[in-house]
Amino acid sequence: MTLEWRVRLVGLGRKIFILKIRGSNPLHATTSNLFRVAFFCPMSKQYRVIPIFLPMLACPHRCVYCNQYVISGQQRLPDVEDVRNTVERNLSTIPSDFHKRIAFFGGSFTCLPSAIRDRYLDAVQPYVLSGQVEGIQISTRPDYVDESVLQSLKHKNVKLIELGAQSLDDEILKRCGRGHGVADVERASALVRRFGIALGLQMMVGLPGDTREKSMHTAKLISEFGACCTRIYPTLVVEGTALAEDFRKGRYLPLSLEEAVDWCKDLYRFFVKEGVAVLRLGLHPTEDLRNGGNLLAGPFHVSFKELVLTALWRDRISSQIAAEQREDITVVVPSQEINYAVGYASANRKRFPHVKFQQA
Repeated sequence: MTLEWRVRLVGLGRKIFILKIRGSNPLHATTSNLFRVAFFCPMSKQYRVIPIFLPMLACPHRCVYCNQYVISGQQRLPDVEDVRNTVERNLSTIPSDFHKRIAFFGGSFTCLPSAIRDRYLDAVQPYVLSGQVEGIQISTRPDYVDESVLQSLKHKNVKLIELGAQSLDDEILKRCGRGHGVADVERASALVRRFGIALGLQMMVGLPGDTREKSMHTAKLISEFGACCTRIYPTLVVEGTALAEDFRKGRYLPLSLEEAVDWCKDLYRFFVKEGVAVLRLGLHPTEDLRNGGNLLAGPFHVSFKELVLTALWRDRISSQIAAEQREDITVVVPSQEINYAVGYASANRKRFPHVKFQQA
C-alpha cells in the first residue's frame, strides 16, 4: 500500500514556509517563530517591488568583490524623471490588487547628500500618498545610519531598510574592505528597529576567509539582530574588482555551484525556522551575467533559487523515505511548489523514480 503524506506550505514573499503537516513524522519541521515578521516585510506572493537602481552612488568604500555596473546591469544614474517613468511603467503592468512598494537598490542610499536623497524620495511621495504604493524601501551601509537620517527617512515613508551586512565576522569584513565591523551592524540594526522601521540584513557566502560555519554564524546573528528579512548572495568574481586580481593570482578560490547550493540550502532552512523571510537567493541574472562577459568565476546560475529549493525537497523526500523504509510514497504539494518538489530539470523525479508527485 502506498504511503501518502501531505505538506501544506504558505509563502512568505515567494519563499516556502511549512505551516501544517499531516501524516507520520513527515519533515520533522518546526513552526515556532514562523511569523516573526515586521510590518512591510512581504507576507504573500501578491506583492511586487518597483526597483530603482543607483549603482555605486555615494558609496565611500569599494569592496573587493563589487562592480555595481556588472551586478545591476546599469551604469547611468537615474534622474528624477527616470525614477517617475520607472514607477509609472511598473504600475501599468502590476495587477491593481497586488501590494506594491518602491525600492532604491544599489550604492548606499544614506551616504547621499541629504538634498539628493530627498530629491529621490520626494519624487515618489505622490505614489505613496495616493495609495498607489504602500511605502518605500532602501538599501544602505550599516555605518551610515544615525538618528537624524532615520527620522528623515521615516517622515518620507521609508518602511523597510536593508543593511548590507554581507558577513558578521570582523576578519572577513576587514579582508573584503567593507569599512565597518560587526558592532556597526548591531548598532544600526537596533536603531532601525527603535524607529519602528522594518529591518533587513543582507549576507554573502563564499567571501574571502569565509567558511560554512562562519556563514551560519552570520545567519544566526541576522536573526538575533531582529531582521525580518534577508537576501543571500553567493560571491562571484567579476571584472574590474580587486577579487578578480586575487583570483587570477591564485589568492582566492570561489565556491563551486554545488558548494554554494549546499551552503545556501542550510541557511535557507535556518531562516525558515527563525521566521526570517528570504527575499532572494542569488544575484539577479542581468544580461551581462547571463552572457558571462565580465563574469570570471563563481557559482552563478540563472535558476539558483530553484537549485536550492530542489535540494531542500531532495533532503525532505530522502528523510521521509528513510523514516518509512520504503520508496513508493506519494508527495502531495501545493501547485505553486510542484516545480521545486519535482526539481530543477526534474532532478528529484529522476532521483526518486518510485515517488509520485501530486498537486494538492
